[in-house]
Amino acid sequence: MHPDWPVLIAVHAVAAAYSILFGAFQLLRRTKGGPLHRVVGRIWVAAMYVVILTSFGIRTLNGGFTWLHALSVFTFFTVSIGLWAARTGRIPAHRSYMAGSYFGVLGAFVGVVAVRDRRIPQMAVNDLPGLALWVGCILLTAGFAVAGTVLLRRARKPLEAAATDTSTPVV
Repeated sequence: MHPDWPVLIAVHAVAAAYSILFGAFQLLRRTKGGPLHRVVGRIWVAAMYVVILTSFGIRTLNGGFTWLHALSVFTFFTVSIGLWAARTGRIPAHRSYMAGSYFGVLGAFVGVVAVRDRRIPQMAVNDLPGLALWVGCILLTAGFAVAGTVLLRRARKPLEAAATDTSTPVV
């Protein structure tokens, strides 16, 4: 195994976990297009690009590429087109490309965990406490990111309201 693979695989796995969590958060929320949607969406897009880019450093034992690498190329284009669609106001296209990209990453996850020799299934069999700790850390940090975004947004609202208030203060 290449000496840099454990770090690369860890970065890839953490980014993939974030992309699955933040993508689900985005899809399950009723309100779309607001500040929280945009911030969480940016985090999701960044996580997706990290997953895509790190995937090219992870190869099979014989050094070759797999169907997952083809999915990475495809996902790079779908995420990029979805981002462009949002920036240009093409919301139905944005919604379709981002949802498709999300379901693609879910499919890749299922494909990865279905192979018994991969790290996640091996951890589930040989190191369940370690896997639980890893999942807990991912959930906790993702929750902090969303909660921090919500709290920051709420803290800014009174400041923004005060900045736009043109009435004279009562002394």
